[in-house]
Amino acid sequence: MNSTTEKYSCHTIIDLLALHGIRDVVISPGSRNAPLIIAASRNKALRKTVIVDERSAAFVALGMCAANNGANPVALICTSGTALLNYAPAVAEAYYRCLPLIVISADRPAEWIDQDDSQTLRQYEALNNYVKKSYNIPAFCETDNLKWYVNRIVNDAIITANSGRKSPIHLNIQIDEPLSKCINYDSINQREIVSPSTTSRLDSDYFRKNIIPNFQNKRVLIIAGFQNCDEPNWIISQNNDLCHSLKTLISTHSNVVLLSESISNINSTNTINNIDRVLSEMTLEEKESLKPDIVISFGGAIVSRFIKQYIRGLKSVEHWHIGITNTTIDCFKSLTMRINLSPREFFDQLNEILKTSSIELPIESNYKDLWNKIAIRAENSHEQYVANSTWSDLRAFSIILPRLSGNLHLSNGTPIRYHQLFNYNKEVTQVNCNRGVSGIDGSTSTAIGHSLISNLKTTLITGDLSAQYDIGALSINNIPPSFKMIVMCNGGGGIFRFIDSTSQLDELEEYFATKPTLPLKELSIGYGFNFYSATCESELNEIFSTFWDNDNSPSILAIHTPAIESAQILKKYFKRNS
Repeated sequence: MNSTTEKYSCHTIIDLLALHGIRDVVISPGSRNAPLIIAASRNKALRKTVIVDERSAAFVALGMCAANNGANPVALICTSGTALLNYAPAVAEAYYRCLPLIVISADRPAEWIDQDDSQTLRQYEALNNYVKKSYNIPAFCETDNLKWYVNRIVNDAIITANSGRKSPIHLNIQIDEPLSKCINYDSINQREIVSPSTTSRLDSDYFRKNIIPNFQNKRVLIIAGFQNCDEPNWIISQNNDLCHSLKTLISTHSNVVLLSESISNINSTNTINNIDRVLSEMTLEEKESLKPDIVISFGGAIVSRFIKQYIRGLKSVEHWHIGITNTTIDCFKSLTMRINLSPREFFDQLNEILKTSSIELPIESNYKDLWNKIAIRAENSHEQYVANSTWSDLRAFSIILPRLSGNLHLSNGTPIRYHQLFNYNKEVTQVNCNRGVSGIDGSTSTAIGHSLISNLKTTLITGDLSAQYDIGALSINNIPPSFKMIVMCNGGGGIFRFIDSTSQLDELEEYFATKPTLPLKELSIGYGFNFYSATCESELNEIFSTFWDNDNSPSILAIHTPAIESAQILKKYFKRNS
């Protein structure tokens, strides 16, 4: 027998989290959620992380979930009132990245909502646009019927988050006073409802009649966006099913080309990982001559604006989207087939049926070779341009990216775009970026969340504006010494100096590329970080190894680059062959 909270709903939720194999719970302190905290703290199967700021806490949970590639949900516990609303940015990001967060909010009893009682607001369904399902548990749950109800819906909530298209769910728990009373309780009486995972396949006849013939004498362009996979560190796993299937397809069919973004974490022979670098190398005539007949996309939102503009501008192209989705995704404005399978299942079945199909496929095609020749040409012009560039963001990235290893997180804005221009570093195990909704908020917290449960070094490359936005994350307790943070101090809002919609405006510097007030050195020292700084290429080369090898405490490296020059160099990069 163990001592725990007397609130049946609270200790049932915590017991079932553990029974379903959930290990990590991120808790923000409060009064109304005291019963949930008591139950969690006394459950030895759970690993607890306490973070005061709910917005940061939610992004930390997101980072933890990303670290296990969404294979296992992470739970969040907050008190009543606006605490729940602070979860919204991270929950929205998790929704579009298919990461299963279990959001648990304590609430006042229903009769006190809208009665001017402190910390009361309409919490149930407050996150409804960004969760798979919302649940509301009443304050009184002591009858047998209500105990059965609580057990059933909590089981349903965890299964729902972790099945099909994985997504966050929201459990809103009304809790009445007293809040701190405990009882002796035997958790083995809890009922766990299991839901074995199932695999799906398209009907083989449908595949042979509608999929396979489209590969006959047609040019196929596969585009991989960001995604989660079933096994951690999967890009370096030689046995990964998806990577193996794609490698098999590309190596055996010369009419198939694979373009992958860096956050798709697909990197293998004959894969083009630098989409913008290659497309900016092409002439208009080459783009026309290399247009595909079929585009197959999978994964989440595409970073590359070049590929989106290219495909949207093509006529008479078919687009198939592969993935378990809740809606029809027609990003390229040419969708002809929505295939509701995981990419691994689709490409496994495609290879299997292609191998046994009686339909003759083209034995020789120069489509892949033509793309690869341009990719080599693009690499050469890239290297020449970078070598001749003066000190700038581009030059700094060329120095730091080859020296990284372990887990890499990139903030939105320019870091993710610069990263996609360079060759993939195979020492990097996993590349992450909050591209579900592409916000700059929470980048630091997300990376720290990843580092808290990873055995590998975790590096965040962020901008000064993004760093300031989430500066409170540095106060999180027990950040491991393996956490490294690189801040590109380029005058704030560097992306606005680059993109067409803002770069020519008179208001650019005052209203868009807002210069942050960021005393980074003082903040770093105050929060117990090692601090390093570089203002030119020689300083960066000199200091980087010391920054990287210092494992006594987490470290921050500020790289100072010229703002306007960096934007101009990046703009000219995409016109380097004009």
